[in-house]
Amino acid sequence: MTESSVSSPNDSSQRIVGFVEHVELSGHIIESLILPKVLDQITALGGSFAIDQVTIGQHRHDPSDASLTVHANSREQLEEILTAIGQHGAVPRDPQDCSLEPCDIAGTFPEGFYCSTNQRTDIRLNGQWIAVQQQEMDCGIVVDKIAGTARCVPMSDVVVGEMVVIGRQGTRVHPEFHDTATRDAFSFMNSTVSSEKPKHVTVREIAAAMKAAREGDGKILIVAGPAVVHTGSRDHFSWMIKKGFVDVLFAGNALATHDIEQSFYGTSLGVSIHEGTAAEKGHEHHLRTINRIRRLGSIQQAVEAGVLTDGIMYQCVQRDIPFLLAGSIRDDGPLPDVVTDAIDAQRQMREQCRDVTFCLMIATTLHSIATGNLLPACVKVVCVDINPATVTKLADRGTFQTIGLVTDVEPFLSVLTDELKVEG
Repeated sequence: MTESSVSSPNDSSQRIVGFVEHVELSGHIIESLILPKVLDQITALGGSFAIDQVTIGQHRHDPSDASLTVHANSREQLEEILTAIGQHGAVPRDPQDCSLEPCDIAGTFPEGFYCSTNQRTDIRLNGQWIAVQQQEMDCGIVVDKIAGTARCVPMSDVVVGEMVVIGRQGTRVHPEFHDTATRDAFSFMNSTVSSEKPKHVTVREIAAAMKAAREGDGKILIVAGPAVVHTGSRDHFSWMIKKGFVDVLFAGNALATHDIEQSFYGTSLGVSIHEGTAAEKGHEHHLRTINRIRRLGSIQQAVEAGVLTDGIMYQCVQRDIPFLLAGSIRDDGPLPDVVTDAIDAQRQMREQCRDVTFCLMIATTLHSIATGNLLPACVKVVCVDINPATVTKLADRGTFQTIGLVTDVEPFLSVLTDELKVEG
């Protein structure tokens, strides 16, 4: 960042003094519209630019490169611009090593720490770019100078003495590239299939992605709310677990309770699944369900004792599928398997998210947003909810790769399982 005399972009004869930085962009900056986004960001923040050089790839998958000179009227304005365009992959032409400060208070970063995004990131150390591990948004980056490694660490987990990256210097972001030539749902970020648009093609593409994940090196995470049970979709979901389309399950006390309630009483929140009418004393069923499982010790012990013989949680135990039931202040009981410490639940969710390549979120706003915050941008995410706000909130909070479907749970899972059953 230097103070220099530069030409005004509006009048080549006028020369003014300002602050400039030479930056570079590389990769799929044309087809992903990254270059125009960067230029627009510069002007929106009150700066100006000069394009020094652009090399455009000749084929769709060929990378392109651009060199820019960014101009601002103050050092603070230039820093704001560079921070903003850095999230699109712009880096100084002559990068410096990252700045590090030790953590001095456990669970607290030093002032001015670099706040991570969910996009693939590098830091520069000893003149070399190093990939940041365990990529996650809203974390700090901790560097092990001896091992030459860097990783994202949530604020609550940083330890005194760990070296933390400060500011944007020596950081580099790699924006996600979605190939629009494939023309499928996962080629378009921030795409939402509304309640008034046909969904069958998108559901077919979701099924194809899940098949690919199951047959390859993928890992499928399902985040599910109690509406899966309330709407009569439990059998669809149980079949998916049985057939290997679920590798990890995130849910809360309600999903597991109402799933097991259906096994014990044929009701969900006291309403008959088959008749749709309230059962006599049905309001007690979920409490009696929780109490029975607590007396047995756990969901797994209920399965082993032959007390629980079907349903979602039964299939998870039978197939040894890890599940994380995160508690909330409004939980009855809760079930003995529920993790009631929010920070502990977050840590366990974070660990289970490792190596996830596909995430399907079904009818649960808070769990969906919480999980989205933990996933890197390279993970394919699908959010299904009858409430459009749930879908848009995910993107608003940074999980921009989400494909959203505004629809009821049962029709979606019915069509999805039909597509998953199709061979080839």
